[in-house]
Amino acid sequence: MKKAVLLILFSLILVSCKIEFSSNSLQKQVKIKEEINTILNDWHQAAANANFENYFNRFDSVSVFIGTDASENWTKKQFSDFSKPYFDAGKAWSFKTIERNIYTNSTANFVWFDELLNTWMGTCRGSGVLEKINKEWKIKHYVLSVSIPNDDIKKVISVKQKNDSIFLNSNKHD
Repeated sequence: MKKAVLLILFSLILVSCKIEFSSNSLQKQVKIKEEINTILNDWHQAAANANFENYFNRFDSVSVFIGTDASENWTKKQFSDFSKPYFDAGKAWSFKTIERNIYTNSTANFVWFDELLNTWMGTCRGSGVLEKINKEWKIKHYVLSVSIPNDDIKKVISVKQKNDSIFLNSNKHD
C-alpha cells in the first residue's frame, strides 16, 4: 500500500512538472515572438526613417539579403554599399507589415518568419531567419519577393522573359 501511494505521488509530481515546463515553454515562445515582432518593426522603421546604423546593425556580419531582382543575392556589405546612397539621401524605403508569422526552434536561439508587406511595389512577401548571438537577435537571412496574383502570372512571365534570358545566359555555370 505504501509503495502504491508513493508511486501515485511520484506520478503526480512528474505530471505537474511537465505541465509547468509546458507552461514555461509556451510563455517563452510568446515572449520571443513579441521580441522578434518589435525587432522587425523597428528594423522596417529604421529604413523608413533612413537610419542606416539602426537598419544595418540588425544584420549579422555574415548575413544575406535577397532582393526582388534575380541578381540581388547580397552579403551584408554588398547590400549596405548598394543601399547607402538611398539612406544618405534621407529616403530609403517604407515597408508596412500587413501580417507576420514567427516560428522558433526548440532551443529558442533561432527564429524564422514570413511577412506580408505593403510597399511601393504593392504587396510583397518577406521571409527571414534570425539567430540569438550573445543575447542579441541578428538577422542572418532575408528574402524580399514581389507577390503576384496567380491570374496575372502569365503577363508577368511575358514581361520578364527578355531580362530572364539575359540573366540566365550571363550566369551560366560550367
